[in-house]
Amino acid sequence: MRINLPRWLISIAILWLAACTSIQDERDKFVSGYVMVHEMFWFADHDRPYPFTTSGEISCVYYPDFGVEVYFEPAGYSKDSSIGTPLNKAAAESLKQAGLTPNVPYSIKKGADLSEAREVGLKACREEMHRDT
Repeated sequence: MRINLPRWLISIAILWLAACTSIQDERDKFVSGYVMVHEMFWFADHDRPYPFTTSGEISCVYYPDFGVEVYFEPAGYSKDSSIGTPLNKAAAESLKQAGLTPNVPYSIKKGADLSEAREVGLKACREEMHRDT
């Protein structure tokens, strides 16, 4: 009985790769998204007053350790070196543990209700998660 060694080795290698390849777990998935916001257009989709002093971007990021983090960054500050204003507990806790503080102008109106702004950010991440599946 003659064994065709090269085919045998290839078969074992393929089985080994298939068995050892990790499947990405949903909890390890990185997701981010954003929504541009402006006071003039806010009332078209929202019931509560526009909570920010300027136009900008509500962004979200999902990290398995903290959940969905929601931030606001004024227009012109959305770049890699900027750290937005946290809009939810997950974002505030993430910044605290990383020893970071927001470095964009604070642009939340005094006494503003941020519930709809947070929901905009959470929705942006949910939509991105469903887009990838």
